[in-house]
Amino acid sequence: MDSLITAAARALAAGDPLGALNRIALRDDAPALALRGIAMAQLGNLVRAKALLRRAARAFGPKEAVARARCVVAEAEIALVSRDLGWPAKALEAARATLDEHGDRLNAAHARYLEVRRLLLIGRLDEAERKVDGLDPTPFPPALRAAHELVVAGIAMRHLRTKTARAALTRAERAAQHAGIPALTAEVESAFRVLNAPAARLIARGEERPILLEEVEALLASKALVVDACRYVVRDAGTAVSLARRPVLFALARALGEAWPADAPRGTLLARAFRAKHADDSHRARLRVEVGRLRTALRTLAGVSATKRGFALLPRRAREVVVLARPVEEAHAAVLAFLADGESWSSSALALALGASQRTVQRALDSLAAAGKVQSYGRGRARRWMTPPVPGFTTTLLLPAPLPSD
Repeated sequence: MDSLITAAARALAAGDPLGALNRIALRDDAPALALRGIAMAQLGNLVRAKALLRRAARAFGPKEAVARARCVVAEAEIALVSRDLGWPAKALEAARATLDEHGDRLNAAHARYLEVRRLLLIGRLDEAERKVDGLDPTPFPPALRAAHELVVAGIAMRHLRTKTARAALTRAERAAQHAGIPALTAEVESAFRVLNAPAARLIARGEERPILLEEVEALLASKALVVDACRYVVRDAGTAVSLARRPVLFALARALGEAWPADAPRGTLLARAFRAKHADDSHRARLRVEVGRLRTALRTLAGVSATKRGFALLPRRAREVVVLARPVEEAHAAVLAFLADGESWSSSALALALGASQRTVQRALDSLAAAGKVQSYGRGRARRWMTPPVPGFTTTLLLPAPLPSD
């Protein structure tokens, strides 16, 4: 590796893409193309970065398998940053295996973290946790240690282990400061903001208030009967009953939970469960049937008794009934929640993350765009969606080769 390539790599490692480009901007050899691609990615020009990395991968000879694998990993990170979740995961796995075989443990670990972050975005938490459990970050440089702790914190937050998440973010903050890379420090700060922001709304005895993730964790571990409108589950400390596939029953359970300790009027239940503005005998008959089904579904947690004006929820073990709701409830709130990360998403990536059809997601995006809540750029398969205007930070991108002194 010549001196200019080494100096450019060191500049990128320090988070100085312009300093790297000053040294290699006019060179078209394979190492320079790879470093130029990384620099353009750090500057936010992801399309140009991807093109340069692909040119670099082609320019490396057939005997330079490690260099080509590093380019694949760097391209995978660009795909992750641009929320191209359909990028072939098998290519990243093959590149990671190649790096492992040739002893490039740092870049192999980085590739594994990219796999884990993708799994987190699409909601495959158990698989993500299995992949990260076998990694020891101790021998890694500060930037990679920070990446490890960010992944650990992300998994912990989604599993409602807030003490673990906060400890991991504290370690990530120290590692990011040691690395001295502004984009990495900004990513850690963003994760802290998520942890310290309201995660849900608590509705109890006719009042509601926002609560933090720590409070959600404590609530789910308490003896209260929780009607969880985030996961469509009714639970107490020992039992959980999922109503995710029974929306009418969950709507009834939520209305009863919000009314507790009083009863919920029949008119309210009809409006919530069936959206009936003018109830007739058929609606009332159906309400009795659905309340009977709810009573059967919740028999281990609570009873549902008839009153003069409606129905009331009677918890069996719990002394309190509360409703846990999303921080914001409106049409297509789940789509907005993903776009709130400040990155640009394709409709196919949103469909994959939400577990919905692409056509359903596209209709939601069109509706949100008409209301001015999201905006798009690009055309066809290159079209991306984001919330306006949300500044974001690209992550620290992989160096295509380790420095000679490392």
